[in-house]
Amino acid sequence: METGQKGRIQTRKENIIYVGIDLHKETHTAVMLDCWNQKLGEITFENKPSEFHKLTRKVSRFVTEEKTAVYGLENAYGYGRALAVWLLEKSHAVKDVNTALSYAQRKSVPMYQKSDSYDAEAVALVLINMLDKLPDAVPDDAYWTLSQLVNRRNNICSHQQRLKNQLHEQLCVAYPSYKQFFGDISRRTALYFWLRYPSPEHLKGKTAEELAAELRPVSHNNCSIKRAEKILELVRMDGQTTREHQEGRDAITRSIEGDLDHYREQLEIVETAIETMLPSFNCTLMTMPGVDVTTAANMLAEIGDINRFPNANKLAKFAGICPINFSSAGKGKDMCPKQGNRRLQAIFYFLAIQMIQVSTNGTPRNKVFREYYLRRVAEGKNKQQALICIARRLVNIVYGMLKNHTKYREQIGRAHV
Repeated sequence: METGQKGRIQTRKENIIYVGIDLHKETHTAVMLDCWNQKLGEITFENKPSEFHKLTRKVSRFVTEEKTAVYGLENAYGYGRALAVWLLEKSHAVKDVNTALSYAQRKSVPMYQKSDSYDAEAVALVLINMLDKLPDAVPDDAYWTLSQLVNRRNNICSHQQRLKNQLHEQLCVAYPSYKQFFGDISRRTALYFWLRYPSPEHLKGKTAEELAAELRPVSHNNCSIKRAEKILELVRMDGQTTREHQEGRDAITRSIEGDLDHYREQLEIVETAIETMLPSFNCTLMTMPGVDVTTAANMLAEIGDINRFPNANKLAKFAGICPINFSSAGKGKDMCPKQGNRRLQAIFYFLAIQMIQVSTNGTPRNKVFREYYLRRVAEGKNKQQALICIARRLVNIVYGMLKNHTKYREQIGRAHV
């Protein structure tokens, strides 16, 4: 099979076997069609490399010197990633079929059906109708690993937030003034304190000097006798908070502390892995104001290989930031689409918010974007619309930086705004 520019397959349609594959965690179902939508065969096989040969062996029955096979995978970067990698290693043509396309194909018939076989056939029909428009499946281990690390970090942060809420629930009863003890209840010093003193009962007889001496090594010599005196005074002013069955509630507080300490260590491991991996992408996003390692990693994980987007407009559409025209009978308007990558859209939106922020002394973080924002608001756009306009400009900048591996410069922002 010959491949032309932009992955176009240079083979007559009647000489192609279209293999649509419905992907699942444990098994995959494949259906083979010819160009006349005639079903040639079907197979279900396990989702493990040792079983993938069953698929190609089944397809080979219909492949001749004149005919070749094209495989379409619905979301080749999810459950079908291992299969996509295996097929590409065997030099097969593999296309990534957007789930929205296969869903529309399933809904296009008068009698809607839902089965693994019918879903796979819908993927094959999309292959037949849109073969030249579908992107090639290009699973990349580097971006895949980074995406998994970012997802793991996000999951850890979610767990931490839930645990913090549970800890707040316990502390507001045991220590009504606990928010004045430490700046963050989940920091190392605070966690040590909750572990040793889950309720005021455990502080009986403890002097300020003893408490300060105990907390000083944990806080890296940042806990003074004055801070210890403040904690003890706040506890005294709170009054009697110990109630019946206090031991049970103390056990809950200590259990939550143990979980928070565990997730803090896990977060450090994952963030170290992200920081170690990021330089391999030759990423310059951290030179942009408001973009740290975490934000840059999230961007790269969602965007993937920038070369799969021919221009910034395609990236904007992928992120759901590019406006779409809704019109009929000559009337209509541009609206923000509800489709697109919501996570990437949120990253650009909050980055836009940071760009227009003003410091306490009145100095804007980015003067160019601040002026552009105010100009858009003066023109009649509401604040959210103005922020979306800035996010769209940021897409242009990020696209250029990733494409050309250039650092952020103020004049880049001026040129695009």
